[in-house]
Amino acid sequence: MKGLFKNKPRLPGEIVRQTRDLIALAESEEEVIDSRYSKRLGICAELCRNIRDLKSILYGNSEAEPVPEACLMLTQEFFREDTLRPLIKSIPKLDLEARKDATQIVANLQKQQVESRLVASEYLESNLDVIDSLVEGIDHDHELALHYTGMLKECVRHQVVAKYILESKNLEKFFDYVQLPYFDVATDASKIFRELLTRHKSTVAEYLAKNYEWFFAEYNSRLLEKGSYFTKRQASKLLGDVLMDRSNSGVMIKYVSSLDNLRIMMNLLREPTKNIQLEAFHIFKLFVANEKKPEDIVAILVANRNKILRLFADLKAEKEDIGFETDKSLVMNEIATLSLLDIKTADR
Repeated sequence: MKGLFKNKPRLPGEIVRQTRDLIALAESEEEVIDSRYSKRLGICAELCRNIRDLKSILYGNSEAEPVPEACLMLTQEFFREDTLRPLIKSIPKLDLEARKDATQIVANLQKQQVESRLVASEYLESNLDVIDSLVEGIDHDHELALHYTGMLKECVRHQVVAKYILESKNLEKFFDYVQLPYFDVATDASKIFRELLTRHKSTVAEYLAKNYEWFFAEYNSRLLEKGSYFTKRQASKLLGDVLMDRSNSGVMIKYVSSLDNLRIMMNLLREPTKNIQLEAFHIFKLFVANEKKPEDIVAILVANRNKILRLFADLKAEKEDIGFETDKSLVMNEIATLSLLDIKTADR
């Protein structure tokens, strides 16, 4: 007889609606601290179970793969009425496992399509304050920060989100986030920072062209000159990738025409760690390869010729790298033959 009264499986849309209601109920119960405390515990337990069920629909479980139709129903209901915002807001109040599940749900929803549309991108375009809350969340304590970076890493894949962060005050916060004392959080923040500056090429090129002076003043002073080993290495590698991207050619020429920038690279070449030296070399070679070197750049290269050549003679890649050796040879040859007479050629 027992088997006759099994609970009917809940549809994905129903679980989403119940989750939304439970979040609202938990918030209202939190405002009143009285004998209903035990009731609130029950609400939170049910909420955590629902979140776990939502994750199972999107990711599958040990017994079954995710069903596309179920994922579609869940996604449609999630964005039909705003469930993303309250779910993110509820994360600090959830237990650890539910936080992990909620983070994975938000991340997964960024990839779900409805009729070939990324509905999460459309939603975020109209609700950019959700991105503000994710960015601000990274400044929370260690454990919470990892959940916010986990969600934001997927959100910045949307061009509209990347553009918003680049053009808002949110970007400035990443100069601090990539240097947070927690290595895992700083690593996640560095990945997001890199995504912002490399994925959406036209957006990045436009942003850097409009904000060149502010951006590189901050980048140089806060990441390349004063940062830790980890910060300097990550920042120099990212800078090299940005400058060598064809879509940023105008920005690259401007950067390698600056004497202050050259001095920063020369200081990085003198760092005691080979990894930073190697990353700095890949940027330094752009200064040397510039066919229209400004007068002050040529003068500094000539004045420091012997020091630079001695340094490069000992500089080797971690593993055999024919490309690196070729580049180094060309740079050394260019510097060895450089003359102040080249200033006149550069000015033509």
